[in-house]
Amino acid sequence: MATTHHTTATTHGTTLHTTHGAVAHHEHGTMDSSAQQRTFEGFVRFMTWSAVLTILVLVFLALTNA
Repeated sequence: MATTHHTTATTHGTTLHTTHGAVAHHEHGTMDSSAQQRTFEGFVRFMTWSAVLTILVLVFLALTNA
C-alpha cells in the first residue's frame, strides 16, 4: 500500500503545501504548450538578431582594421 505524506512549510510569509507520493493523472497530448511555443519563438528570434548583430560588428571591425 502506498503512503501519502503531506508537508507544510512557511518561507518568507508564503505557505507551501506539498504532497509526496500522490501522482496526478496526465493524458498524453492534452497539455497547452502555447506559452512554451511563444517563449521558444522569442528565444530563437533573439538569438537570430544577436548573431546578425555580432556578424555586423565583426565585419565593421574588419573593415576599419580595428
